[in-house]
Amino acid sequence: MSLADTADQTSLSSRLRARRDVQLRALIAAVHGQKGAVRIIDMGGTPEYWQRVGLDFLRANNAHVTITNLHATELDRGSRNEDLFSFAVGNACDLHDFPDNSFDIAHSNSVIEHVLTWTNMKNFARETRRLAPWHYVQTPYFWFPVDPHFYRLPFYHWLPRPMRAKLLMRLPLAHVGRIGTLDKAHDIVEGAKLIDRAQMELLFPDSRHGFERFYGLPKSMIAILGPS
Repeated sequence: MSLADTADQTSLSSRLRARRDVQLRALIAAVHGQKGAVRIIDMGGTPEYWQRVGLDFLRANNAHVTITNLHATELDRGSRNEDLFSFAVGNACDLHDFPDNSFDIAHSNSVIEHVLTWTNMKNFARETRRLAPWHYVQTPYFWFPVDPHFYRLPFYHWLPRPMRAKLLMRLPLAHVGRIGTLDKAHDIVEGAKLIDRAQMELLFPDSRHGFERFYGLPKSMIAILGPS
């Protein structure tokens, strides 16, 4: 892939994320309007993500974000503004250190597809609903022809898993390029499992569900539950 192609992909992702952020900001503003402050838990997030949402916006809405991640290195991605962020290493499928309704909003962006199993997805959804009365959950849509984790090859995620693993060894589809061993290739294939709308609605039955669209095609799903 050329540098121009990479730049185009980055630009496209930025435009789509900017549209997505409008809904997140609206939810944060609604909670601020009701309570005067907003406590957010970002399940599986990074500080870098919230810089895009807007640090000044968070301050204007008296928001504080507790960012949790399974990997401590992810918590160093971006500015660690301590007036806005707290950090904790933890598994978003079992955040037992936080009592029920510790936060106003539970948030995750492109995380639930990485928790490996349907049981873990149900646990992730349970924790989302337990930790806060309101939530914002985004995940890529299985039936969109391009998996954002392997965007160089359309329809890749619809292929049988053994074929996907072998393709990772032959083509530079992963972010790190070609994968050297079949064992590692299978680990990468198993690391992202996209879901469809029926599954999303099962996981978050009380939410308002919508699609983020690309040229009319549903690309990502968003489940939102906010103040009435």
